[in-house]
Amino acid sequence: MTDTPHGSEEELYSGPLPWDIGRPQQAFLDLARANAIQGRVLDIGCGTGEHTLMCAALGLDSTGVDLAPRAIGLAQDKARERGLTARFLRHDALRLAELGESFDTVLDSLVFHIFSDDDRAAYVESLGSAIKPGGRLFLLCFSDRQPGEGEYGPRRVTREEITAAFNDGWKIGSIAATTIENAVIPEGVLAWLAAVTRT
Repeated sequence: MTDTPHGSEEELYSGPLPWDIGRPQQAFLDLARANAIQGRVLDIGCGTGEHTLMCAALGLDSTGVDLAPRAIGLAQDKARERGLTARFLRHDALRLAELGESFDTVLDSLVFHIFSDDDRAAYVESLGSAIKPGGRLFLLCFSDRQPGEGEYGPRRVTREEITAAFNDGWKIGSIAATTIENAVIPEGVLAWLAAVTRT
């Protein structure tokens, strides 16, 4: 469920991927059950669409974007099979302004942590172009609490890095410790779940 601004998008989803667990991440399920996800929803790096479809099942206007064409195709197949209405687009997370749309809620499941420092700033600017003032971003990313830097997964992120990234034009409501479910590490990966409001 991650966007891939570098590398071959064509090769992604040709086989099993650790983050593609066939269901929403529990952290986002909990948000949905608490009615925290509202209005028009954008799921960035939607992968095979589990979070987009979770929102569609709640009756929300839901759009998922990803760079991997196969992921988009699989997500569309799931929507048809489940009888759900959702939109899936092949689109770059760094170019969200080109959508020409604004959303009330944006979900980032495992995208933020893939960017370099320079691209991270561009990504946050891109996010800002797609979220309405007062809209909320829910961001799930690898935490620096997870051991083994370089051994598994992307770079780890500190709370301070999240705070610094969203210091202008945003208000951080919370940064909570949580877990990313995946197909490789049974106990899950230590993560942060941030709730950020566009000011």
